[in-house]
Amino acid sequence: MYYLGVDVGGTNIAVGIVDENNAIIAKASRKTPVPCSEEVFCDTIVDICKDALGQANLTFDDVPWIGIGCPGTVNRATGIIEFANNLYFKNFKLRDMVSERTGGKLVILENDANAAAYGEYQAGALAGADNALAITLGTGVGGGIIINHKIYSGSNFAGGELGHTVIVVDGRLCTCGRRGCWETYASATGLIKTTKEHMADAPKDSPVWTLVDGDITKVNGRTAFDAMRAGDPVGQAIVDEYIKYLSVGLVDMVNIFQPDILCIGGGICNEGETLLAPVRKYIEEQQYAMNSTKKTKICKAQLGNDAGIIGAALLGKQED
Repeated sequence: MYYLGVDVGGTNIAVGIVDENNAIIAKASRKTPVPCSEEVFCDTIVDICKDALGQANLTFDDVPWIGIGCPGTVNRATGIIEFANNLYFKNFKLRDMVSERTGGKLVILENDANAAAYGEYQAGALAGADNALAITLGTGVGGGIIINHKIYSGSNFAGGELGHTVIVVDGRLCTCGRRGCWETYASATGLIKTTKEHMADAPKDSPVWTLVDGDITKVNGRTAFDAMRAGDPVGQAIVDEYIKYLSVGLVDMVNIFQPDILCIGGGICNEGETLLAPVRKYIEEQQYAMNSTKKTKICKAQLGNDAGIIGAALLGKQED
């Protein structure tokens, strides 16, 4: 059995063919053609699918469905992208338009963060859990919720926007319009902003400055951690502040959902235990159920950029 998964991103559209062992055996990708018409967008998806299928010597007849993970408010029941600001689409009937172009093939549409969480649940860090959460630290903070083995997305398919819970009243302005959202502090973007704020008051000969050659525009998500490892107290202060903001939101998630497993993904997680060990300690000390005999396992996501493809490819399994 083979499955086809499409991971739509603001920069690239990636398609993978997944075998019955949840391994990707072929992959193809292209730049996301935005802004563009709905027709061009669908044609592009189908063309990339054909590329990936061709690499595996398969056709659309060899897969039971096409699973698509896409950013934005995605209505799984109607197959409509109700709103995707980065793709410039509103009320886009993506499911039906792709199905028409593939001979009536079953198409299953899902939010991209939900698809990635489902990938981790099926084949990665969340495998074996009844209830689980996947948090991705990127440009924003993405969230995916698995409850009783299925993706939970609320009554209107807009649930799971975990990054838009406020942790600082009247705090940083978020792209959603609110102030103090978790993602404005815990995302890679938030970490970069925190780093720059601290650098404004730091000595120009400190490691945090020398690491970026004195150019603040070169700051990235690794800068503070590298400065900390270089013995810079400024770097240490930035990392401590970042971990506290990240952990505050994670405690909220644990208190609300009490999942079996919570996995954290995104580039920042390449810091490994430098990040995760203090996060676990904070959660252990702050969570409401600290005296419970069963507690949430906190770990790193396993599938990286493949999570969205694998999750999308296997979406039909939760319909069983």
